[in-house]
Amino acid sequence: MNPEAESAHGAESSPLGRPVAYRDTYAPELLFPIDRQLKRSELGLRADALPFVGEDLWNAYELSWLDPRGKPVVALGQFRVPASTPRLVESKSLKLYLNSFNQQRFPSVDVVQETIARDLSAAAGGAVAVDIVPLLQRPRRAAAYPDGFCLDALEIAVDTYQPEPAFLRAAGGGAEVRETLYSHLLKSNCLVTGQPDWGMLVVRYRGQAIEREGLLRYIVSFRGHNEFHEQCVERVFCDVLARCRPAELSVWARYTRRGGLDINPFRATHAGLHGGEEIEVRQ
Repeated sequence: MNPEAESAHGAESSPLGRPVAYRDTYAPELLFPIDRQLKRSELGLRADALPFVGEDLWNAYELSWLDPRGKPVVALGQFRVPASTPRLVESKSLKLYLNSFNQQRFPSVDVVQETIARDLSAAAGGAVAVDIVPLLQRPRRAAAYPDGFCLDALEIAVDTYQPEPAFLRAAGGGAEVRETLYSHLLKSNCLVTGQPDWGMLVVRYRGQAIEREGLLRYIVSFRGHNEFHEQCVERVFCDVLARCRPAELSVWARYTRRGGLDINPFRATHAGLHGGEEIEVRQ
């Protein structure tokens, strides 16, 4: 489909779960946008009154093209898709699109970067920031443990594996706290194929203390849930905001790489609350 089309389809029409012919020359029509509002409506969200700001940070580890003489260039790519864009890009279609660069000649890295930025922006319906760095320049993607409390050693009993907001609660009447809680036990499944997606979930907030055992049970309850990465993070954000009522909240997930891509959605109550650098968890 044409990524500049104004309409976007639902996940059921995507190339996920279907055999496809791999293209190795530039094919922007492979990008498959999905309307974010289809899932946001389930959460009672309106496009003109979102309770969060943020972005989806993509890292692309399998990116290559040919220089003008036909010599391959291999690079690492990073794409930042604003949460305010009306569409997300389905991950398999992005992989197919990036593979279409493999046998295409480009005059420079700048042209590749400009091309990808133009195509992703058209697909998402808003400006997507793109950074392409050849491996000759030794780019790095740093990932460390967050500076906070890991929930995973808590002794809990769990028998619920679909999202259960009732597990979330905040202490009433106590002193306001500011803390970071995180877990490596996030698992959800692809909305279309059912394949598992694994991630670390980080919740940073200011407000009444969130009950930790309940938060861990809630995170584990996603284990049988089918949704895209971006949609899971927005569901977590909305549930924590509604049930615990923090004054400030940011939620992000760093999912493990699949098909040469990782997707790391970030949502916060307001701009400037743990920005893009925090998504990388650089220490």
